[in-house]
Amino acid sequence: MRVRFDQELSAMHNDLISMAAMVETAISRAVEALKYRDAKLAKQTMDGDKEIDKKERNIESSCLKLLLQQQPVARDLREISTALKMITDMERIGDLAEDIAEVTLFLCERPAYTAPEQVSYMAEATIKMVRDAIDSFIMKDLVKAHSVIEYDDIVDRLFMETRKELIESIHTSMEDAEQAMDVMMIAKYFERIGDHAVNISEWVEFSITGTHKNIRVL
Repeated sequence: MRVRFDQELSAMHNDLISMAAMVETAISRAVEALKYRDAKLAKQTMDGDKEIDKKERNIESSCLKLLLQQQPVARDLREISTALKMITDMERIGDLAEDIAEVTLFLCERPAYTAPEQVSYMAEATIKMVRDAIDSFIMKDLVKAHSVIEYDDIVDRLFMETRKELIESIHTSMEDAEQAMDVMMIAKYFERIGDHAVNISEWVEFSITGTHKNIRVL
């Protein structure tokens, strides 16, 4: 019975890694579409969100099957619970990548607008955070999980800088106000992606130690 449980748990892990790769691809595509004003790539990003949603449902089903049909010990229970929490955050990251792509489509239809360079830095930072958060789960790396949580301060600072620059831009020239507001939304989406990466890392800590900022398992 335990052998079968371990096999199903391993399969769930593989699906989780696959979903993580899909989410990373979604963010990367959204960033490339934004950078090069590529409407086709933006649409591909939006279409890909359906596959992420499907993968989330499959993993959720696997986790519930493990919980209902097997008898997991405390460590296994934490790991399965963590997976359920992680796929929720990853699905939302996929939604945010889709949102970025959707705003990019609007930008592609308007005159070219030079976004603050901090937006590119935010994109790179959030991709790193998501990748490291998933890696921390796969490798059971508590140090890496903590580094993701700390890295969020950088993304928050970049967002504040971006917002300040865009507000100044709007005050200087109302002509570009609409594009500036669109870029502001994109920056906010990146900031939220960072928050979800933090959530994932906090649940990784829970799976390893049994503690969470809102939960404690003795």
